[in-house]
Amino acid sequence: MKELHGIGVSSGIAMGKVHLIDRSKVKYTPRFIRDENIDSEIRRFSLAIEDSYNQLQEAQEKISEEHFQDFKHIIEAHMFILKDRMLNSETIKTIAEERVNAEWALRMVHENIVSFFKKLDDDYISERVSDVDYVVERVMRNLVGKEQESITGIKENVIIVSHDLSPADTAQIDRSVIKGFITDIGGRTSHTAIMARSLEIPAVVGLEYVSEETKSGDYIILDGKKGVVVINPTEEVKDIYNECLKRFEEEERELLLLRELPSITTDSHAVTLMANIEMPQELESVIEHGAEGIGLYRTEFLYLNRLELPSEEDHFEVYKYVVEKIQPMVTTIRTFDLGGDRFLSPVHLAKEMNPAMGLRAIRFCLRELEIFKDQLRAILRVSAYGPVRVLFPMISGVGEIRETKVILDQVKEELKKRGTPFDENIQIGSMMEIPSAMAIADLLAKEVDFFSIGTNDLIQYSLAIDRVNEHVNYLYEPLHPAVLRMIKGVVTSAKVSGVNIAICGEMAGESIYLPILLGLGLKELSMNALSILRVKNILREMSYQECKEITEKALGFSTATEIHNFVFTKMSERFPHIFGPPDQNG
Repeated sequence: MKELHGIGVSSGIAMGKVHLIDRSKVKYTPRFIRDENIDSEIRRFSLAIEDSYNQLQEAQEKISEEHFQDFKHIIEAHMFILKDRMLNSETIKTIAEERVNAEWALRMVHENIVSFFKKLDDDYISERVSDVDYVVERVMRNLVGKEQESITGIKENVIIVSHDLSPADTAQIDRSVIKGFITDIGGRTSHTAIMARSLEIPAVVGLEYVSEETKSGDYIILDGKKGVVVINPTEEVKDIYNECLKRFEEEERELLLLRELPSITTDSHAVTLMANIEMPQELESVIEHGAEGIGLYRTEFLYLNRLELPSEEDHFEVYKYVVEKIQPMVTTIRTFDLGGDRFLSPVHLAKEMNPAMGLRAIRFCLRELEIFKDQLRAILRVSAYGPVRVLFPMISGVGEIRETKVILDQVKEELKKRGTPFDENIQIGSMMEIPSAMAIADLLAKEVDFFSIGTNDLIQYSLAIDRVNEHVNYLYEPLHPAVLRMIKGVVTSAKVSGVNIAICGEMAGESIYLPILLGLGLKELSMNALSILRVKNILREMSYQECKEITEKALGFSTATEIHNFVFTKMSERFPHIFGPPDQNG
């Protein structure tokens, strides 16, 4: 038995036999070639490119479900990479000039491309580099004549283990037989992670060498919430996880009974529970878990999966699908939160020393107006198909929001001239995630219809810590007194001004924080769809008065640790089956 720990990206427990999909790097023999063989080697490479293109086209045609349409774009991007000069022409040039075989030339070019993008030092861009990896490995397999195993051929219940899974792989997963998957690489925002959540199957990624430590036929357990994988467990461990699985499935069934029940406390304090989404594929889960609308629709994915900028029509078609699916409930569309470093596109900007606080989000939009206007036109157009709110990220002051409103008004005038219908009174909101915005909430409240608190960045900026820096990430404390005081202040300003206020950061989906958020005065929480019923379950068992008392007491402590210990103790006493100390079975 061996236990491994990775990144749990989609909760749930899965148990079963391993089906190993070989997506590891192809081994080849580098060799020099004679001058008279250069043309035949180039033809061999061109044929491998053609075979790869045809295989991707075939995979794309198999994607028939409407809500998987975005994955067609990903595969289109891979087909585009196959024809890209940086990969295609450079490999041919390397074969001819270096007089090396096609595999060696392709690997050299691949390493140069990866090295170039790695210098950008950005999580998103690093994960998008995986697109190039997928394409190169497919070409390499065709060069060496190695079969590209298809996931569609799997007919028995299995857990997939692989070095990585391409979008072409994940888009073809059949949930009736594939109970979960684990991979060597990947992160929370990788294609595979997003797909796992949209399919609602357990998944653990970032296990480094799991594809080398398992073989087809091994028995495996994966816990997608804790990120734990157990290879060839003992019968005793199997029994333990079988019990955990039964409890989990029983809890899920019980939680689903809450779906139609109102989100209210025991003393009838109503709270709106909404969903955060990144892709339309998540809508089924949003509806199944009883979300009362989309509180945060992150639109970055539409840009990141293309090698060219999306057009107004590209935006419109995707947003229209979401809005029509969710209406009559509201969809809150956040304009893109990207900067120059995050584009695999024809937007050329100088590298920045600190992109997290550089030219990104609304700052980038106000500089690249045509890109911004394409998105705004699309958002306004879909407002004719259902209730839509537009949310602007990283607002730091009144000047920025006023400048943004001027641009929005210009776009409205353009649409009027076109005769295009839209909601002229579309609500606009400001993300509250920068301390300066929190400090002048009373002034910003005069400019917008609603606030949405983004706790992820707010905590990072307020405490001056990089949450992905292993040396300081322990300082990432949602219950820091400074954070709670800022939230309290902005809620007060919003109430005084009559502005609606919501929270859409990860704090909202952690049920242990629920009494604090309610006690601070928040009534609209937006979170991952899978968290909604768990939060509702706690909500319906607590009174608003109780939440206010817990919060009042918590605000009297001086440190995040003191507050956490207090809240954890309170919640453990109230809900020992949920927050109690873990038993020996985990």
